Amino acid sequence: MKAMVWDGPGRRLVERDLPTPEPGEGELLIRVQACGVCRTDLHVIDGELPQPKRPLIPGHEVVGTVVRPGLGARRFSVGERVGIPWLGKTCGNCRFCRSGRENLCEHPEFTGYTRDGGYAEYLLADERFVFALPEEYADGDAAPLLCAGLIGYRSYRKAERANRLGFYGFGAAAHLLVQLAVVQEKEVYAFTRAGDAAAQALARELGAVWTGASTVVPPDPLDAAILFAPVGDLIPAALRAVDRGGKVVCAGIHMSDIPSFPYRLLWEEREIVSVANLTRQDGEEFFSLARRVHFRTHIHSYPLSQANEALSALREGRIAGAAVLFPDR
Repeated sequence: MKAMVWDGPGRRLVERDLPTPEPGEGELLIRVQACGVCRTDLHVIDGELPQPKRPLIPGHEVVGTVVRPGLGARRFSVGERVGIPWLGKTCGNCRFCRSGRENLCEHPEFTGYTRDGGYAEYLLADERFVFALPEEYADGDAAPLLCAGLIGYRSYRKAERANRLGFYGFGAAAHLLVQLAVVQEKEVYAFTRAGDAAAQALARELGAVWTGASTVVPPDPLDAAILFAPVGDLIPAALRAVDRGGKVVCAGIHMSDIPSFPYRLLWEEREIVSVANLTRQDGEEFFSLARRVHFRTHIHSYPLSQANEALSALREGRIAGAAVLFPDR
């Protein structure tokens, strides 16, 4: 199979011919149809996340079809379309798994980080951590739902009581969640890089009531803000933007250091919370929701062999929506 392989911080991915893997017990061999390009992929490749698998095939927003089940794998049939998310496996035994918090598992495995992912023609997945996908979505449109959608949804739920909601960083996750917020009659304020006219135009098209630079205080105080941009400097900015009793939700797996800020920004019962990974229950809820609220995904398509170009475009802020890789077939 063809695969784009990474072997160290700062290095470009290299196209290689590798043996097609064989599924073990409880695993599925999946032929990749599409794989989203996520900012977490950049954090891995840029050396910002510790102890990745090396060499590694990145990618954790994977849409594919089941080719062959391993011994004992019975959840899905050959030819069935499935989605493979960031959470690739958990131990099932630690206190977090036993209490329904498998997103905090002490011994997890992550697709495209500690196990090979979807920047390839085939991959293996534990069948227990694979999702059936709504038929209404084409392969490329479904790919961003597997992380931008799923972890965005978990972040959104942290702020679900908010009526006036701010999104800092209007990329793959925000462009999906703004649609849910509008359906639920919330006011969305979209914060982007200064001068990012494309992202601001997309936000307004999808229903945002206000758009502006991330450093600007919005015209109305927010009930909550979700930070999709991995920029620690935005924490004080978001605290200035939220009203008393407001919440700032940090949605990323990595963020640059948070600068010191005066206590008065946190006072009056403002909160800062983080979101870690996802649970299978999150996935079941989100895909049930996606069947009722048909998300419009704005994707930029790249052939698998141009994964480096897609990553560079994401790193440089040239993607309004989501980038998706398609195998060169």
